[in-house]
Amino acid sequence: MIGIQSVDKIRDAEAEFMEANPDVNLMQRAAGHVADLASRMMPEGTILVVVGPGNNGGDALFAARKLVRDGRRQVLAWLVSDKAHPQGVVAARQVGIRFLDEMDVARLLPDVRLVIDGITGIGGRPGLPKNVHLFAEMCNALCIPVLAVDIPSGLAAEDHHRPEHVLAATRTITFGAPKLCHLAQPAASACGDVEVADIGLTMPKSNLRQAQRVDVARWWPWPTPYTDKYSRGVLGVDTGSARFPGAAVLSVTGAVYSGAGMIRFTGSDRLAELVLRKLPSVTVNSGRVQAWLVGCGWSDEGAPERFGPILESGAPAVVDADALRHLPKKLPEGWLLTPHAGELAGLLGITRREVEDDPIGKVYEAAQRFETTVLLKGATQYVANPFQERVSLAIAGPSWTAQAGSGDLLAGICGTLLAAGLPAPQAATLAASVQAMAAAKKPGPFPPDVVAEAIPEVLVHLADLADQPVLAGDLTPRSIAAQ
Repeated sequence: MIGIQSVDKIRDAEAEFMEANPDVNLMQRAAGHVADLASRMMPEGTILVVVGPGNNGGDALFAARKLVRDGRRQVLAWLVSDKAHPQGVVAARQVGIRFLDEMDVARLLPDVRLVIDGITGIGGRPGLPKNVHLFAEMCNALCIPVLAVDIPSGLAAEDHHRPEHVLAATRTITFGAPKLCHLAQPAASACGDVEVADIGLTMPKSNLRQAQRVDVARWWPWPTPYTDKYSRGVLGVDTGSARFPGAAVLSVTGAVYSGAGMIRFTGSDRLAELVLRKLPSVTVNSGRVQAWLVGCGWSDEGAPERFGPILESGAPAVVDADALRHLPKKLPEGWLLTPHAGELAGLLGITRREVEDDPIGKVYEAAQRFETTVLLKGATQYVANPFQERVSLAIAGPSWTAQAGSGDLLAGICGTLLAAGLPAPQAATLAASVQAMAAAKKPGPFPPDVVAEAIPEVLVHLADLADQPVLAGDLTPRSIAAQ
């Protein structure tokens, strides 16, 4: 897991580093990383460095100086305000960097091969001044790659929203640790590929984290030579209804393709017929199970009564969709609730907009209120663990998965992992991450049942990763966007 840090924690780490290492210039270190990435992005051609008044403008200017010195490119600079890092300006002028005004920028921009965005940093507020948002529109129209220093200008570091005006980046380089805007949608869509550069900061543990591939590989319940179908986990499934029969098929599909040892489907005969037609390995009977999956497509067909066998079993359960409206007053241990934003709003008695404005706060509030793990589904998927006071973000997937049935598929994967004995927080995080990785294998408008067919391929690759030795770099990878 990689920790997501607040602005205050980053600044505290910088202050501690500078106090302990007075002879080390952090800005020069950061500038070196910026220059290196810019060189990789654009080995030759004209680079325009766009500079604001903050320290990341200084990072950009010192990077510009380093880029000029290798002699392979022309570097230009534009100060977007009256203020700029004074030493950075002097350093740039000393190597002959030409400073442009707005008119020059508009005239020369078609010849620019790369823009380095040093306008606003982690202390910036949402949105752009008018002259800059016009510039951002020109960069977009001309398809000019943009390298953002710390965060793309227009975003706020600790905000998942994407304002109307932002200088969207092709790549972003940040320092020490990722910030929320790098990983949470829709802000993350403006960051491009994100690299975390190590400049020597020591970061504290964070209760807000994102899963990485290596975490999924190490936590997945891989079968051994001593494994049988029962030890892999028997999952009881009661999903679907006459109104939503497809939910039964899709939820079971998610469980089968993620490796459930055995599935006992307990829905109606008609639903069982549909499931068996697609998945003949499923059994249609009752019996002992290690976990339950309930709620997908229940509609209102006897929902309260359908909870009876689940409660009697004492087994952990994945509770999705319509079942969320009929929860017992006291939830048994080990349950996992999987609402989307509208369903979470219903659980908390608030509006959907309130959930969308503060997904981290609201998913954690629900986890505390119900004393169980909650997975909030959406473009970014949040898992709240009330027992460790932690929220985790799953690995992100493509936007194509925003379609009917994806939640049913996800619930099935969660059920497989819960039946295999994983704690609910891990099961939720791994399930959402694996679904995202499977969707990435099928880029485009593939339906959920087709996405499910890519899950075994994802698991094969993860199994290879699980066998590799643990490296320090695995825990803080340079690239956190290329999942």
